[in-house]
Amino acid sequence: MRGDQSGTIEWPDGGFPGIRINPDTLLSEIVSEETCAAALEASTDPADQVLVLLVEGRAADAAELVAEARYKDPESFTLRAYEADVLRVSHRYDRAVELFRQLLTEAQGTANEALAYQYLGRMQFVAGNIAAAVESFTRALDLRVAQSADAALIYSSTVALQRARDVFELAS
Repeated sequence: MRGDQSGTIEWPDGGFPGIRINPDTLLSEIVSEETCAAALEASTDPADQVLVLLVEGRAADAAELVAEARYKDPESFTLRAYEADVLRVSHRYDRAVELFRQLLTEAQGTANEALAYQYLGRMQFVAGNIAAAVESFTRALDLRVAQSADAALIYSSTVALQRARDVFELAS
């Protein structure tokens, strides 16, 4: 967590106020505790609280909240993705990749397909499967550009793809 946002201004948006994506690790970090806390207090969406818990590395708390929220909204793509992300935070990478692949299969041809590729790529990157991450991030970026997605989403995919390519080249 960072108290000073000056070095993080170019980091991609993390999907919630006060959270950005570290371009080296490709993981979300809280860059402004105050901003994040204020937005969380104003939010009525349990997915927002789950996201913050995941960023804080509190897998057990996030898992409990996801289970409660999914009971009320079992088809929520976001909650299902966060359920898989709980596994990442718990270092159960193989199972997380499996769940993200399942989400991707279900998201084919929908507005969530690019997001599913982005999540899968991040999980593959964290798990050390860099070649697969490059493929997933490439597909996410291509879809986001084709869909004329928000510039912040395209930027996030671009940063992730470039980082994965850089790591892949260093390993080669």
